[in-house]
Amino acid sequence: MPDRTDTAMLLALVTACLALQPLSTDVYLSSLPHLVDYFDVSRAAVQQTLSLFVIGFAAAQIVVGPLSDRYGRRPVLLGGLVLYVTASIVCAAAGSILALIVGRILQAIGCCTSVVIARAVVSDVYAQEDGARVLARASSFMALVPLLGPIVGSWLQVSFGWRASFVLFTAVGLTLAVLAWRRLHETHPHRDNDALQVGALVRAHQQILRAPAFWAYALPGALSYASIFVFISGTSFALITVLDMPTKYFGYAWSLSVTGYLAGTMVCRRLLGTWGIVRTVSFGTALAAIAGVLFALAIWMGLWHWTIVVGGQFLVMFAHGINFPCAQAGAVAPFSRQAGTAAGLLGALTMLVAFAIGTWVGSSREGALYPMALAAACLGSGIFLSARLLQRHR
Repeated sequence: MPDRTDTAMLLALVTACLALQPLSTDVYLSSLPHLVDYFDVSRAAVQQTLSLFVIGFAAAQIVVGPLSDRYGRRPVLLGGLVLYVTASIVCAAAGSILALIVGRILQAIGCCTSVVIARAVVSDVYAQEDGARVLARASSFMALVPLLGPIVGSWLQVSFGWRASFVLFTAVGLTLAVLAWRRLHETHPHRDNDALQVGALVRAHQQILRAPAFWAYALPGALSYASIFVFISGTSFALITVLDMPTKYFGYAWSLSVTGYLAGTMVCRRLLGTWGIVRTVSFGTALAAIAGVLFALAIWMGLWHWTIVVGGQFLVMFAHGINFPCAQAGAVAPFSRQAGTAAGLLGALTMLVAFAIGTWVGSSREGALYPMALAAACLGSGIFLSARLLQRHR
């Protein structure tokens, strides 16, 4: 385990790398309804800037993980951040919705590199439960991004328009690239020279995907992320378009709900020290089921009010703050020599499930809160059942 100074720097880098993903999605959420009018396209077309970002993120992780197992964490991270900065500039300058979508796909590839490498670095340096605590702590700090990001995004949209968010992404990506170049040392002790060979790659993926211990954490974790993606995809339209909330207030409503995630990560850290990872996951997945079902019941009872949406999102994110740090650490820990590949598979699975849910919610008819409610209830129940079915493998 690294000394205190190295631990603080590593925590800062891991937090910044993980935060790039919510930064890239949450800050520009308030701009989504306005992009419909700006480009004179359908809501479904605008939704592709989010859903295809997820697809790019998912697909890239299959390659990024093995790349880092072969060449090391540091060079792959730096290359990904350079791509992220370049893609953010493309998005800021986009003259059509197609150009924006292409830029977002490229941005997703660069962004996913930082997330995969962060998970792999933690697995390189820490044992399973120590790694879960580090990721929970990083998630607590990272929660400031979805907490404050939409407020900043709403202000940028009202003051400067949608391009300002992508200028911000460019500046953040460039800052992180400089920080990683100067302060991140290589953490991968065992370079796998065969990691990128097709046969070895297939065998590595098969080995991980056949391991029940991987699915015991990966499946609840993927469903948990999908449960918050229900709100990432639908909340801006639900609040601004359906419930007539002014754009300038959206960021505050979103941030209020995201405090649930911050609280969940703080509870996770305490529970891990007292209960261990298995009982913590059991508790968190039970909360996920309760949160999803309660939100669905409120919507089906006709309680269409912004407080219901924000309250439901708060509860779902609270459960996610407990479940996801455990899932990230638990799914990768058994594969010390293939941590990058395992982290990539976890990320790909997570994003594919999120893409399916986000596409369905985003393409639902204008004004419908029912798809959000149905998805939240089904996913919450799925999180609970998958964790119980696979509990013996943890």
